[in-house]
Amino acid sequence: MRWGTVLSILALLPLAAGAAAQTYAGAPQPPTTPGAPEEAALAGFGGALVVTADAVLVGEPYNQMRSGLVYIYRRSGANWVEAGTLAAQNAVPGDGFGSALAVDGDFLVVGAAREGDGRGAAYVFRRDGASWRQVARLSVEDGQEGDALGSAVAIEGDVALVAAPGANDRAGAVHVFRRGANGAWTHEARLTGADTAARRLFGAAIALKDGRAFIGVPGHAERAGAVEVWQRSTAGAWEQSGRITARDLQNNDLFGSSIAVSGGLLLVGAPGIDAMRGGIFTFRQDDASGEWQEIGRLAAFDGGRRDGFGSAIAVDGGEVWVGAPRAGGFHGAVYRFYGDDTDSGITAVRRLRPQQLDRGDAFGSAVAVRGSIAAVSMLGDDYGAGTVVIFERATNGEWREASVVKSPPERLASIVGRETRCGDDGKAALFDCKDVDLVAFLSVQDMGGGRGVELNDVWGWTDPETGKEYALVGRIDGTSFVDISDPANPIFIGDLPKTAASPASTWRDIKVYKDHAFIVADGAGPHGMQVFDLRRLRNVRQPPVTFEPDAHYTRINSAHNIVINEETGFAYTVGNSSGGEVCGGGLHMIDIRDPKNPKFAGCFSDPQTGRASTGYTHDAQCVVYRGPDADYQGREICFGANETALSIADVTDRANPKAIARASYPNVGYSHQGWLTPDHRYFFMNDELDEIQGSVPRTRTIIWDIEDLDDPQLAGEFLGTTEASDHNLYIRDNLMYQSHYQAGLRIVDISNPLQPVEIGYFDTVPYGTNTPGFGGSWSNYPFFKSGVIIVTSGNEGLFILKRRERPPVSNDDDNNAPGLH
Repeated sequence: MRWGTVLSILALLPLAAGAAAQTYAGAPQPPTTPGAPEEAALAGFGGALVVTADAVLVGEPYNQMRSGLVYIYRRSGANWVEAGTLAAQNAVPGDGFGSALAVDGDFLVVGAAREGDGRGAAYVFRRDGASWRQVARLSVEDGQEGDALGSAVAIEGDVALVAAPGANDRAGAVHVFRRGANGAWTHEARLTGADTAARRLFGAAIALKDGRAFIGVPGHAERAGAVEVWQRSTAGAWEQSGRITARDLQNNDLFGSSIAVSGGLLLVGAPGIDAMRGGIFTFRQDDASGEWQEIGRLAAFDGGRRDGFGSAIAVDGGEVWVGAPRAGGFHGAVYRFYGDDTDSGITAVRRLRPQQLDRGDAFGSAVAVRGSIAAVSMLGDDYGAGTVVIFERATNGEWREASVVKSPPERLASIVGRETRCGDDGKAALFDCKDVDLVAFLSVQDMGGGRGVELNDVWGWTDPETGKEYALVGRIDGTSFVDISDPANPIFIGDLPKTAASPASTWRDIKVYKDHAFIVADGAGPHGMQVFDLRRLRNVRQPPVTFEPDAHYTRINSAHNIVINEETGFAYTVGNSSGGEVCGGGLHMIDIRDPKNPKFAGCFSDPQTGRASTGYTHDAQCVVYRGPDADYQGREICFGANETALSIADVTDRANPKAIARASYPNVGYSHQGWLTPDHRYFFMNDELDEIQGSVPRTRTIIWDIEDLDDPQLAGEFLGTTEASDHNLYIRDNLMYQSHYQAGLRIVDISNPLQPVEIGYFDTVPYGTNTPGFGGSWSNYPFFKSGVIIVTSGNEGLFILKRRERPPVSNDDDNNAPGLH
């Protein structure tokens, strides 16, 4: 470490009364499994906190189905209960309201950093008795998309600071607003500093004390960081009066990520310092020179690498509360530094923890304290929905946990009972559509999903004895079984929870063989492969029930996907990790002909593919080949989407599998998944990241001509009708059913494989825009005899759809024409 235990560093340095305003900017996002979609609609409850004399205010900015909100909690008896919510008068879903909070006297400022395509804004509320009333909206006329105005806010008297750290390619800016004698707030100044380098993040954290603005610039000097001090001159202009750095700062220390001011003491967080153990630097201004002098440092006495100590700071009276949300593998921690009284300075430190703390909770993501009340957020709790722990100081001076508060889950109401046709207005209930009708919709919550739970994969099973059709629906915490034999009235039959020792997983994958479901999860530690006898669904009398697996295969731990060739009775887990026979992340082959007794059968990987050159396979399709290449007819062939390329392998002899060919294509983002045409002549493959990286203008599907398996040819690229990122696709007869995340299910006629035509769609996300990114439709299953199509949409739920058939349409639309771009 670059310094040791620091109980003595602030001895003899009293902390004065709390700062006039506290700000909480850019609290770290809750943890997810590495590589998990960043736009998974985590609500962010607790990303911003303020404690007033009689209430705790909690921001929830990242809602998608509803606008951002600020929740107000007050004490009622022994508990803290919700006493109301605040929203902008012009609230819309996804506006980011609640991104940052600051209070001074009777005024509250609330940031709304996502409003207006990320231009952002802030709102001023004035206390009116026990409630708050909006009195102003703060914005700038020349704001640009991505400025994120409102990411941090501060207020003191008649002055409010509103930060836009995303402005000018994240160089950042801070805007000053002033309240006039008539009560109106007007824009007074735009602060940027002389250095306007991109990614400086000027304004990532701000504080305001005695007319001086303290502005964090954690991106300064290769992310070593700095704090700039600004104040208003006698002539009325805002001028930079100093720049504060610390001794021995290095690249990526992120000094200035958090700021707190108390009396004459300035505390600055540097969560990146010392291999991300993190630290707090303390400064006091020299009376003679006016320079800010470093006088000490705070560190966690038991800190570890990557803890992020200093990501959040709160100061009140003689106490400093510091969050370390990454501590203990994202369990998180909060350290309370304090003295015997306000004159003795800091002489002790204690680590606080709530009664219930799990890996991934990120306790300490934001902190706020005032008097005998403190609030600490756990942004990762409830699978990323977030919770807040409220502490109270007892008469003996010790702090105790008083309540854990949380918002109600976001949800869409289930739609059951009768089919909703796609109307002439292009709508089926809330949802945009074209020639696809809504038979029914079940929300995540009505399939056993609790707060923060999202869906992922889906597969289907038809009971050969009863003819009933079932949806097998992956959740981040288990698998839901839904009887859809009466598709307008689906019944949630039961839940198979995740393996007990495994964490929740963004990725769960399900396939079926011989009336058994085989289930894997990625980034899920020792999850293994669950085997569940689906015939047990026949005997459920009082649904829903909770099931246990019938078998558990442990030769793998985590796996991204499972592929099954029902014709041969072999399964292939891919993207294996976290222990066991990982097979380089390639094909882990399993004999499942006796479903309850799966047996390891071998490995295959092609190290000339995959980002790490190990042959990592993201997804695959394995078949008994009946295509035009006579050399391989009748052999078991696997077609893998291997991150960087298409991989073709012969696995007929599982003791000696062989690579046949590999092929890449222009503008590779991430070779994700694909499916063969029924004649095994073409392989349609999606690339999950090419839209996000901006290398294609619209959703792109790769078309491979595999007439010669030894030499696959790029036959074309089909561009869809939106910019949404594509995910799983499946082909039945001459139709391709493809999940397009934010744009929902898309149905494409591939009667002419080189001239596909989109013939219908159903947008499962009734808010936001169909732009690149994650969230929305994950997968679909179009293989039921009844013709219904089941579709999962992460935060929304399970859709049961039916295509309305129309006469075939020729492709004369240049927008859909395939070709190399």
